[in-house]
Amino acid sequence: MKNKNAAMNSKPAGKVLSTQPLSPLLDDTVALFRTIFNNDGTLRVRVIESRNELPVRCGLVYVDGMIDRDLIQNGITRPVMSHKFREEDCSDAAGLMEVIRKEVIDISDTMVSTDQDELVGAIVSGKTVFLLDGYAGALIVNAQGWETRAITEPETERAVRGPREGFTESLLVNLTLIRRRIQNSDLKFVFTNVGTRSKTQTCICYMESLASPDILKELYGRLERVEIDHVLDTGYLAELIRDEPYSPFEMIGNTERPDALVSKMMEGRIGLLIEGTPFALTLPYVFVENFQASEDYYINYYYASFNRMLRVLGAFMSITIPAGYVALVTYAQEMVPTLLLLSIANARLSVPFPTVVEALIMLTIFEVLREAGARIPTSIGQAVSIVGALVLGQAAVDARIVSAPMVIVVGLTGITTLLNPRLTGPLIIVRLGLLASTFFLGTYGYFFGLLGLVVHLMSLRSFGVPYMLGVGSIRPQDIKDTAVRAPWWDMYLRPAIIGARNMKRKKSSKPVKRI
Repeated sequence: MKNKNAAMNSKPAGKVLSTQPLSPLLDDTVALFRTIFNNDGTLRVRVIESRNELPVRCGLVYVDGMIDRDLIQNGITRPVMSHKFREEDCSDAAGLMEVIRKEVIDISDTMVSTDQDELVGAIVSGKTVFLLDGYAGALIVNAQGWETRAITEPETERAVRGPREGFTESLLVNLTLIRRRIQNSDLKFVFTNVGTRSKTQTCICYMESLASPDILKELYGRLERVEIDHVLDTGYLAELIRDEPYSPFEMIGNTERPDALVSKMMEGRIGLLIEGTPFALTLPYVFVENFQASEDYYINYYYASFNRMLRVLGAFMSITIPAGYVALVTYAQEMVPTLLLLSIANARLSVPFPTVVEALIMLTIFEVLREAGARIPTSIGQAVSIVGALVLGQAAVDARIVSAPMVIVVGLTGITTLLNPRLTGPLIIVRLGLLASTFFLGTYGYFFGLLGLVVHLMSLRSFGVPYMLGVGSIRPQDIKDTAVRAPWWDMYLRPAIIGARNMKRKKSSKPVKRI
């Protein structure tokens, strides 16, 4: 598939460009571009001349691999070479360029420019510059065309039910996927460039009547203050413009699914996409979004709510099981049932390490296996993770390096972590922090760690919106899409603060009745 749509002009920052006007002589202008793109083997320059009594000498400058050759051949080269120019057309260079733009070139997206920086920016962005001998300027022709990946289901957000389309690395393709789902003039796309050298094209997407003007203004301000030479993925921007830069929790969401981005925009959130990555950013981002999946809105709300509660329980167990086990076995043995305590003591008879060291060893091994399974080819990655865990776990128990109960604890911890892919990183950090506080302060450290986590979460903000929005709210409407998912007919209001500009999602809170 080829991208033949318009893109924003960009200007390279790697070379200082002259601001002197262009020469009307074609050879001088071609020499200028060759000088600017010195040692660039992808630059292509072609000089053509019309075949009639009044020859017109022209030139094409473009970057190989970023243009559609067929479009240039059929839309520029052939029409110019075969057109019969009139004598009155050739009397004035500016008038002749206008005739070529309107009557000869068979491509609609064209623009005349005399600015050298603008022409260079057009070339590096994949456009074609058309030069005319005798005219001190050029025509920018949008004949972009490069290979892009086909639209497939996102690997990171697979769903049993729902759309199977995912974003690609082409920004214009991604915007088309959004526009197909929101056929309304209220949908706005605002373009800008980030990166002083890469000039990466960025698009801000939002619903004009739903998005908060204050959040939009804040986003524009932060993007303008970004100072970095290149941006290759939305992860760069998420880290540069986020609130609370030292928190392990994500303050800006990301998704590969067009339907997920559209649903968030319809709640008043803002989307941010860039050229070259399939991941879109969503903001503001709140904590409960970590437990939401796009599939939750396509299946029965009872089952969706049950799945969400499993994810919440899994996140809590993932951070508390290792620290809780260490606290009980090491500092609060009187709280453990006698038979269970005797079983654990018997399993640890020949283990040379303290319980906390056991936990750290097994947690480290599990993370190594998880990372190895993610990096090696998919066909063998899962097998390596499963077989490695079984073999190493059994070998460690047989060698009396760790106890069997610790293998169970770490295995359960790892499985519950996989329930929440978005929280994998934060859960690992919080788990280790809670384990450390338990080791130094015992049971008190365990509860102090949990209390500190709650205080930290309650203090976070995402573009002025409380990170724990909807948690502990006294308004029934605010908790209908948190740890549970209420029926669609009952979620008639948008989230508080985020959708404050237009709170009503539907007129009535009652289901559709039979006629």
